[in-house]
Amino acid sequence: MNEQQLEKIKSDRGFIAALDQSGGSTPKALERYGIPSDGYSGEAEMFDLVHEMRRRIITSPSFDGDRILGSILFEKTMDRDIEGRGSADYLWSVKHVVPFLKVDKGLVDEADGVQLMKPIDDLDGLLARATDKGVFGTKMRSVIKLADDTGVKAVVGQQFELARRILAADLVPIVEPEIDIHSPQKAEAEDLLKTAIHAQLDQLTAEQRVMLKLTLPERDDFYADLVDHPNILRVAALSGGYSREEADARLSRNHGMIASFSRALTESLTAQQSDAEFDAALDASIASIFAASIT
Repeated sequence: MNEQQLEKIKSDRGFIAALDQSGGSTPKALERYGIPSDGYSGEAEMFDLVHEMRRRIITSPSFDGDRILGSILFEKTMDRDIEGRGSADYLWSVKHVVPFLKVDKGLVDEADGVQLMKPIDDLDGLLARATDKGVFGTKMRSVIKLADDTGVKAVVGQQFELARRILAADLVPIVEPEIDIHSPQKAEAEDLLKTAIHAQLDQLTAEQRVMLKLTLPERDDFYADLVDHPNILRVAALSGGYSREEADARLSRNHGMIASFSRALTESLTAQQSDAEFDAALDASIASIFAASIT
């Protein structure tokens, strides 16, 4: 494990940029970026366009390690180059931004009020490849829609089972049991989630440290005990469909949590902007998210 990267994630001020839209969410990401579905033909061209969007973000003068701690990459992004370097290497060597990799393969159908992750075929091989490319950690997402104790425990159990495998590969896992912001039982689900996370943390050794990526809670500072937990490196917040303004406002009221926004980070960016317009819009977005992350 890279000790410089570990210290940056643990101690520096800033947030994590989530640039890991997968195949399922890429068309919507491109549409928000100003490229409609009839603007490309086939999956290969779609992934070329989204890689160009990510390249434009990462290479922007506004995107650097002064305000951004880390960035989460989609597997196809990790496998591509940025300005002649592997994407993970470029992030760290040029931008001083710690690279993470999204490792989950999507979600199964809802049961017990939740969606578990699909099986991750050849996880060990993927982790080895990520390590070779200079990746520091991973991220995996499940979704909780209802306050069902059986479902919430299943989500958190699956997350931590995989987290222990990732830790064994000397990578730092970001555990992301997202609660749907539209859940009619959101606050109740948060109670169940926090209890389940504490139960799993109690099973870790003192040396095993994970990160959490959680939906912004209904009660301010609800996750303060997790922020201070000795087995937690950082607690990040996902934007989850909130606008950047709303996500920033909620985050600023949750002290010690940092952002790990995707849609909220990129909502003001379009393919049609000039480089100057694009960089100015990205700078404004990064500035507001940074400010909310250092409360």
